Amino acid sequence: MPHRIVVLGAGYAGGYAAGCLARRLHPDDFEITVVNTEPDFVERLRLHQLAAGQDLRRYGLAEMFAGTGIRLRLAHVTAVDAEHRTVTVTDGEGTDRLDYDTLLYTLGSTAADHGVPGVDEHAFHVAGRPAALRLRRRLDELGGHGTVLVVGGNLTAIEVATEIAESRSGLSITLATSGELGGWLGPKARRHLRRAFDRFGITVHEHTTIDRVEATGAIAADGTGFTSDVTVWAAGFAVHPIAAASGLDVEDNGQIRVDRMMRSVSHPEVYAAGDSVHAVGENGRPLPMSCASAGYTGMQATAAIIGDLTGRKISKTSLVYVGNHISLGRNDAIFQLVDGDARSKSWALLGRTAARFKAAILRGAAWSMGHPTFGMPARKHRLATASARSTEAVAA
Repeated sequence: MPHRIVVLGAGYAGGYAAGCLARRLHPDDFEITVVNTEPDFVERLRLHQLAAGQDLRRYGLAEMFAGTGIRLRLAHVTAVDAEHRTVTVTDGEGTDRLDYDTLLYTLGSTAADHGVPGVDEHAFHVAGRPAALRLRRRLDELGGHGTVLVVGGNLTAIEVATEIAESRSGLSITLATSGELGGWLGPKARRHLRRAFDRFGITVHEHTTIDRVEATGAIAADGTGFTSDVTVWAAGFAVHPIAAASGLDVEDNGQIRVDRMMRSVSHPEVYAAGDSVHAVGENGRPLPMSCASAGYTGMQATAAIIGDLTGRKISKTSLVYVGNHISLGRNDAIFQLVDGDARSKSWALLGRTAARFKAAILRGAAWSMGHPTFGMPARKHRLATASARSTEAVAA
């Protein structure tokens, strides 16, 4: 009976890893199933564009996985039982249970409401494709007139605010952040960001914490009221609670605790990558939830799975976060390099060049989904004997 590998999620981490596993493992020995909610690969880093009204290129997972032997299961993951090695999924036909021998958990994250009342009921976000489309429909209803409040001061909040301002110039955009806008950026990049917000006419309220969201706006901690037709919540990300309820060892925020190879510290047959994993970088700090981190952790998890199951030496992927890339509309951006302690350097790439650079990176990420072993040996490896796998695991 083939060794059953189940991959949960087909985003930047899971989609690449699944394709790579399928092309590196012998189909006689391994059966790979990918569970994903949607039939397409979702470019999460472009969802602010989708929300603003732009149409994105479609990348069908069935086409991307064609010829690999991967079984694509379109369903929602509702539970993981790490003790019994099962995954519960639901789709239009009901509930089903999938058994696995090896699990790769890459379910990603969603918007973090931080317990603020009214966020779930009244706010919009762009942490998923359905949510971005919901925001897009609401913006369409405004007919080019109205007010938008963006809550948050991180990369997503900045990109949402500038993208909507550029695509829907008739709307009045306000951003409220609990800190300083772009306070983590170097001086050069911070000045560029400020100029972009001034150019778009975006009003900024710094050191403003939102305590409650209502149907017609939001209330700050100091009692200040913000009236808005649309409130976009972009105040960080939170992982899905499935891992914490599965029996896996997790951090306080729900991220899965893993070793250097991305194996669960409590259940070594489970691997994790992307926003779902608490991975410590080379600087001793947890990697941030990001596309870049999904790439690093996904590559490491893939190498570990192949090595653990075939007895081959496991290569180490460098876990280094190099910088922040922020879109400011379609023709402007910031690429801020950081040092080994994740502090912004004085140098930054700005303007159209940075925008073209980011667009190229995103195209490359989407392309690699369909070509996950580019530059790697395409040799198919067989399942090692139990003794060989045990010996290699000890050595790793």
